[in-house]
Amino acid sequence: MWDRLRPVGRHPESGGYRRFAWTGADAECRAWFREQAEARGLTHEVDRNGNQWAWLGDPARGDAVVTGSHLDSVPDGGAFDGPLGVVSAFAALDELRGRGARFAKPVAVVNFGDEEGARFGLACVGSRLTAGKLTARQAHLLTDADGVTLPRAMEAAGYDPEAIGPDPERLARIGAFVELHVEQGRALDLSGDAVGIASSIWPHGRWRFDFRGEANHAGTTRLADRRDPMLPYAEAVLAARREARLADAVATFGKVAVEPNGVNAVPSLVRGWLDSRAADQDSLDTVVAAVEAAARDHARQHGVDLDVVRESFTPVVEFDHALRDEIAHILGPGNRGSDRLNVPVLGTGAGHDAGILAGSIPTAMLFVRNPTGVSHSPAESAAEDDCAAGVLALADVLEGLACR
Repeated sequence: MWDRLRPVGRHPESGGYRRFAWTGADAECRAWFREQAEARGLTHEVDRNGNQWAWLGDPARGDAVVTGSHLDSVPDGGAFDGPLGVVSAFAALDELRGRGARFAKPVAVVNFGDEEGARFGLACVGSRLTAGKLTARQAHLLTDADGVTLPRAMEAAGYDPEAIGPDPERLARIGAFVELHVEQGRALDLSGDAVGIASSIWPHGRWRFDFRGEANHAGTTRLADRRDPMLPYAEAVLAARREARLADAVATFGKVAVEPNGVNAVPSLVRGWLDSRAADQDSLDTVVAAVEAAARDHARQHGVDLDVVRESFTPVVEFDHALRDEIAHILGPGNRGSDRLNVPVLGTGAGHDAGILAGSIPTAMLFVRNPTGVSHSPAESAAEDDCAAGVLALADVLEGLACR
């Protein structure tokens, strides 16, 4: 499966992946998913929001156990973020069939569309639409950098944008969703464990900082006469690092737009986007408030105006405790897999489709060790033995949840 999927959407120079929603690379990934489903005799289905499903058993029976993830990527992303969960889902079904498992519930593998939000700027579009956390009207207003709207992109890819919207009937059929994902961090590497169970997703959000100054000539304007928005922006970047360290959180200015963006011009506008995440809401609020206060203080010193807009926010997501405890029991001492794995429970600062669905159905996550902690990068990696351990752990979980 990896050999077939590996070249799809891979950039020849960066080595990273550019699998963006409703593009040619996305279509190839979708074709791969369908091939994997049909090769196993599973029923392939595409829902109203473009998410793909591969069913073993009749979904209408309800109480289904679903696993999977996504196949799209961030710009120049790694090979494992998303695809590992989908490949492992198919492999786990293969493992269970090899064991002669008898399924008492319907089981499905899912590929949620546009999880990364790389093209239209909003993450988890497919799962948000399904769960009713994104309306059809809001989705129709999404636009990419070239001015192409989501409806136009879907139509060009052969899908009907007028059909998108909440899908409560589908969610009502699902008794549990378990997403396997490569860890985006080094907690498992530091603990020496191959696989972990997620406890929660940290609260996180994105804030846009607009620093407005005055454009002027870089060679003739005295320093004392400048209203340079780049200076308070630089202070805000430093403040984000400082405040995150104090709160044991993370804060990143990872995107910036400058106008007029000339080498020999003092900028008139510097727009920076802050991404911040923390283990609890109070810590997150403290970090963002402190960064904004520092930014405003330095903006005043330099005669620069500042607007701060919260563009997105996701509160803490606690995964279903009963499901999490059941998975821990399945993988724990005295049960299948106990001689292979110690399975710690850990939080994560990264968002996932499982987090979106958590408010509607019982969800859980398994993490596979990432030896470097690097993610959203071509350097993202996971050892073959650890990936195999993840498949076996997922198979054990599916067997415990769905089999007699």
